[in-house]
Amino acid sequence: MQFNLKSDAFSLVLSGGGALGIAHLGVLHDLREQQIVPTEIVGTSMGGIIGACLAIGMSESAIHARVREFSRLSNWIKFSLGGNAIIDTAKIAAIFDQVFGSRKMADTDIPLKLIATSLYDGNKKVFDATDDLSIKDGLLATMAIPGIFKEHSIDGVVYGDGFLSENLGLNEASCGNVLAVDVLGRNSFDRALPSGFFKTANVLEMFEKSMRLLIYNQTQTNLRHSAKNILLLEPNTSDYKTYQFHKADEIRQLGLGVLTLN
Repeated sequence: MQFNLKSDAFSLVLSGGGALGIAHLGVLHDLREQQIVPTEIVGTSMGGIIGACLAIGMSESAIHARVREFSRLSNWIKFSLGGNAIIDTAKIAAIFDQVFGSRKMADTDIPLKLIATSLYDGNKKVFDATDDLSIKDGLLATMAIPGIFKEHSIDGVVYGDGFLSENLGLNEASCGNVLAVDVLGRNSFDRALPSGFFKTANVLEMFEKSMRLLIYNQTQTNLRHSAKNILLLEPNTSDYKTYQFHKADEIRQLGLGVLTLN
């Protein structure tokens, strides 16, 4: 069933995907051009970061400017010498402090939900306005890719990235109508296998492709079992890697024009 983005209430659901999530900005640009505002925002990982910025009233251009800070790795990379992850999130937390200050999950212009995963039992956790929680803490939880970013503890529970439980948060959308943007969808992986000269590079390519396929199949299962009206957008991110934040401007372009209105 079709729905009208300009007149019907709808949930905007933004997937995780590391640097590929920057493509969400292109979609936000097109929504702003059409003066379309979602009823709520559901985000996972990078989709949660961008969704949170939109939820507090930031324009797409302002979010883009902030995301560009991530193109300079020294602004957010701090290697961890201990613990379970490569990157300490102290610098990222400082950026979140600048953007969100002391705002809590209830202090948004548009209702916001952030998906994380308990690293104790694997259960999905959805942070929303009912949680007495800062937006910063919700974001540090939803983006904590195990082994890459330091895990985040909230009220005695240790959380990791939301992609472990639901990368595209369709099940958490409150509205019957959903505009979902999946940067790890069917257009995110090549049909061919890697065939470079160096075996190490091929192995890394295979690992990343395997992760994309795993997440894609998770989302496909949720799509098959959803009774919601879903408009699914899948930008073509297959030529880019999840760590290529230095290509922010190029990746943003991938989301432009993906949304077409009748």
